[in-house]
Amino acid sequence: MSRLWYGKKGRRQQSISHKYSLIATKESVGPKYATPLKLDLESEVFRPVLSDPSELLQPDQIEKLSKHLPPRTIGYPWTLVYGTVKHGTSLKTLYRTMVGLDTPVLMVIKDNDNQVFGALASEPLKVSDGFYGTGETFVFTFSPEFEIFKWTGDNMFFIKGDMDCLAFGGGGGEFALWLDGDLYHGRSHSCKTFGNRTLSKKEDFFIRNIEIWAFE
Repeated sequence: MSRLWYGKKGRRQQSISHKYSLIATKESVGPKYATPLKLDLESEVFRPVLSDPSELLQPDQIEKLSKHLPPRTIGYPWTLVYGTVKHGTSLKTLYRTMVGLDTPVLMVIKDNDNQVFGALASEPLKVSDGFYGTGETFVFTFSPEFEIFKWTGDNMFFIKGDMDCLAFGGGGGEFALWLDGDLYHGRSHSCKTFGNRTLSKKEDFFIRNIEIWAFE
């Protein structure tokens, strides 16, 4: 039996502890009470809104990735900010499309073996003197099944870029993901930053298409 207490004018009310033990549903919470709720993410499928159809990701792949994105991206639509079909294959152009963004970005790659893999960068991609980024950064692959590799804590070699190449992860002289300046040739290897396996079918691969999504 729940405890009761009496408010003003002798009105019988439920105890505060019992009141907040109730499970809130979408129907019972109106706009006036826009407080964060603890949602059962395992039982709900999060389907983000995309600004453009993805040519690389299937709906189920989008759903799988969305569950691992940083919390600050939740609720924002996916906006396609770069695609090789539209923008061409140039790392310089890629960096230019990042200017003015203030959001993590998701890079999705399809290679000539039709394998799909990529990385989530904690901030927009840019030219840098050294490594940048935070532990939100991760790499992933759908080759042959979906796997995600998050920061191990061993080092902070998250992202590094210049006009000649773009790399994710590091340690022991190897990158989790490396792309050349023409966005034509790439390489993937296990690395200490993410404790990943090779993301592509082969360590060296040729790029067919790239999409980069922002969350805004």
